[in-house]
Order: sequence, then C-alpha cells, then structure tokens
Amino acid sequence: MSNMFGLLSKSSDPKNIQKISAATNKTKDRWFSKFRTIFNGTKLNEYEIETIEEILISADINLQIVDQVIDNLKLHKEKLESVDQHIEFLKTELTSILDKASANYEKVLTDQNHFAVPILVVGVNGVGKTTTIAKLAHFFKSEGKNVILGAADTFRPAAVEQLTIWGNRIGIDVISQQEGADPGAVAFSTIQAAKGRKSDYAIIDTAGRLHTKNNLMQELQKILRVITKESEPVAPITFLVLDATTGQNGLAQAKTFTEILNCDGIILTKLDTSSKGGIAITAAFELNLPVMFVGTGESIDDLIPFDPILFINQLFEAPKV
Repeated sequence: MSNMFGLLSKSSDPKNIQKISAATNKTKDRWFSKFRTIFNGTKLNEYEIETIEEILISADINLQIVDQVIDNLKLHKEKLESVDQHIEFLKTELTSILDKASANYEKVLTDQNHFAVPILVVGVNGVGKTTTIAKLAHFFKSEGKNVILGAADTFRPAAVEQLTIWGNRIGIDVISQQEGADPGAVAFSTIQAAKGRKSDYAIIDTAGRLHTKNNLMQELQKILRVITKESEPVAPITFLVLDATTGQNGLAQAKTFTEILNCDGIILTKLDTSSKGGIAITAAFELNLPVMFVGTGESIDDLIPFDPILFINQLFEAPKV
C-alpha cells in the first residue's frame, strides 16, 4: 500500500499508542473490560452470549455488525476454550469490519506527483471541524510539509476569524475573504495560492449549515467542482468530520455528505470524551469509509493517524487507572 501521508508508520509511534490508549479509556472502563469476566475458560452458554451482544451494542456498535459477530461466535464457540482465544476471536471479527471499509484507503494514500493536494473538510456544525483542520494542518507541518488553509465557511459568524487565529497560532497562512463571501471564490483563491507557493496541501474549511436560501449540499458540490477543476491533474480528497460523542445519531446526517460528495475518509473527533468508542467501527461500516484520523484530546497535536489493529487491540486492554 502506498502511503502518501505516512499514516500507518506514524500510528505506531509510542506517543500515538499512548494517546489512543488514553482516548479509549472510557470505552474500555465502561464496556470492553467486562469481556474478561465473561470469558472464564469454559464454553459459552446462551446467557453469556447475550451479555456479549449487549456489551457490543452498548458500546455503540451497529446492530448488523453485532449480529454478524454473534453468529460467527456461535459457529466457533466449541473451538474457543481460553479467555485469550475468545478475546482474539472478537478482535479479529471487529478488525475485519474496519479492514473492509478501507477499500478507499489506496485512493486517499496514493502519491499525487508532488502537486498541491486539495483537502476538502466537511461535516455538520458542532463536530469540531475548524479545530480539526488546524490540527490536521499542524500534523502535516510537523511532517515537514508546506500547508495552506482556505476559510470557505463564510456563513457561520466568526468561522473565518477562528480559522485565522488558528493559522496564526500554528504559523500557517489562511486565505480568506469577508464574512458572507462566495465560498467557491475562497476555494478558488486557496488553490491558486497553493499552486503559486508550491504547497503540499491546501486544506479548505466548509460550512456545516447555511442561513441563506442556498442548499448546503449544492454549495459544497460547487466548491468541490471548483477545486477539482483548478487542481488538475490532482484529485481532491474529501474528509468527513464526525463527533464520537454523538454516536449513531450523527451518522444520519453524515450519510448525506457521503452520498452527495463521495467522501474519501473519516476524521473522528472527541474520541477521548466518549465512552462509546465502538462508533469508529460503526461509522466505517455504515459509511463504507476508512477512519483516517482520530481526535484524542484538546491540544494541537492531539490528532493522530488511525490504525485499525492498534485501535481494536487497545479496546481490549485493561483501562488505565
């Protein structure tokens, strides 16, 4: 697998392992730690299987996934004897869900011939989109990349100012116009600036809700058309930002973004504040998209690459006291 972002190698960094461990602590403490009390080295009975099912659902794992896992568990339960065997079986089942959603990973991580890569960031208001953009820009800058930001969320009061403040803080230029300006024009100017400055990435903020007669999805499609045309031969990347704390309730709106904009990957924010980390698995399954980054805290460097194997392994680790 080509790896434009170098994500998988970065995910094994000891600091990132520590961060994902801490970010999954609430989920481990409340739900996944219970598995070791169920798997006591004997064959599972019906009551224990139902308890496993309840834990998975309570951790915000989609019912269809849970049914699949439970069906497979019943098929293999006679071969599973130890606690570790049961745990490894569940790890494999859940990791496979994330692996299946990674079909788009190759596209997202393909080398794009050293042209400026436009990254369109979308999602409803309140998911932490603008802050996440700043963290993403900081991540790329820390990798030695040249990044420019575009403040195309021109409808939300103070959105442009918020991104500009972040840009100043992390030392990255922000292309902006006045509040209420045409977002497509901002996107156009951002791509032009990225070309002129030979930037590696042009990350563009977008509206999550409009207070005008314009339809949000039409506006986002327009922006996508603009950057697609202006960035040729490079294909834009579209990241969908989801809030881990909203759980499956937030996926209904998210599906509209993926259907209209053909998103490439998910950035999951606020994982550290959620006790239902199973939403990462559910989101990947329901949206058929790879989770690319996860937010693990409030600091500027608390956005880390998502590694499915590391994530699943951490869910089954004992919670840190």
